[in-house]
Amino acid sequence: MDFGLVLQTDPPASAVVGLMRRAERNGFRYGWTFDSAVLWQEPFVIYSQILEHTEHLVVGPMVTNPGTRTWEVTASTFATLNDMFGNRTVCGIGRGDSAMRVAGRKPNTLARLGEAIEVIRDLAEGREATVDGKALRIPWIKDGKLPVWMAAYGPKALALAGQKADGFILQLADLYLTEWMVKSVREAAAAAGRDPDAITICVAAPAYVGEDLEHARDQCRWFGGMVGNHVADLVSRYGEHSSMVPEELTEYVKSRQGYDYSHHGRAGNPSADFVPDEIVDRFCLLGPAEAHIEKLQHLRDLGVDQFAVYNMHDARETTIDAYGSHVIPSFS
Repeated sequence: MDFGLVLQTDPPASAVVGLMRRAERNGFRYGWTFDSAVLWQEPFVIYSQILEHTEHLVVGPMVTNPGTRTWEVTASTFATLNDMFGNRTVCGIGRGDSAMRVAGRKPNTLARLGEAIEVIRDLAEGREATVDGKALRIPWIKDGKLPVWMAAYGPKALALAGQKADGFILQLADLYLTEWMVKSVREAAAAAGRDPDAITICVAAPAYVGEDLEHARDQCRWFGGMVGNHVADLVSRYGEHSSMVPEELTEYVKSRQGYDYSHHGRAGNPSADFVPDEIVDRFCLLGPAEAHIEKLQHLRDLGVDQFAVYNMHDARETTIDAYGSHVIPSFS
């Protein structure tokens, strides 16, 4: 199992670079960041510094979207980083939650997302693709490689990930839901004539190593609020009691009262006060290192290839070090 670190690009950028360097020293192989231009600093600028100051770390957004950048710009940006640093990027992509809504736009449709996955990958790897009716090719790209991993929750999005993406990003660490979603993605891949085992499965969730569970829950409760945005979309689309979406995912958002993106992804987010302890425990990894190892072993058995640590809390350095000392060696 691989391990990744997920950060917001809050200033100063040097702190983000420093944490990524620390992660690589501790055995992490991937460095991810949020991508919302209004809320945080521009991640692709920071990726160049992360790549310059690390040796092997693979970097990318968790996640970008097809709406805030034109597709040829996204592809060229990834390809430039790859040309400079040797194919060490991955494109995490989704419909766009915070990036689109903060700018007053609706998230992209799944049809647009599916088209973007193929176009961005083709352009970034030097192949011709059609953008807005015009055939384009970036002529300077040689031996480019860009895996595109899609974030998804609902049935149609999971199917699209299986049909088109190189990897599937699941932003929660609940064992029941992971099993259901991984199965959905792989069944869709097989139905599309693809090798279902060739799709990389990445689970991303907050991890907090320590004995004080109450404090750890409070530091990670924001995550249930963030996931709740996507669950609310599913409820509006499929209905509160739809057989297409498990009750385990929809039940807890009944008392949700809206969401303030100014606190998005941050400990102490007041928009997450509806999230019960049970959901925090199910969605996150909390407690001593042994508890993390046990849950990660279950996730690995469900087919998870990478666990990416959301590290937005008050123990960023100690969590990275604890994973390097105790957790990652158990999966080497």
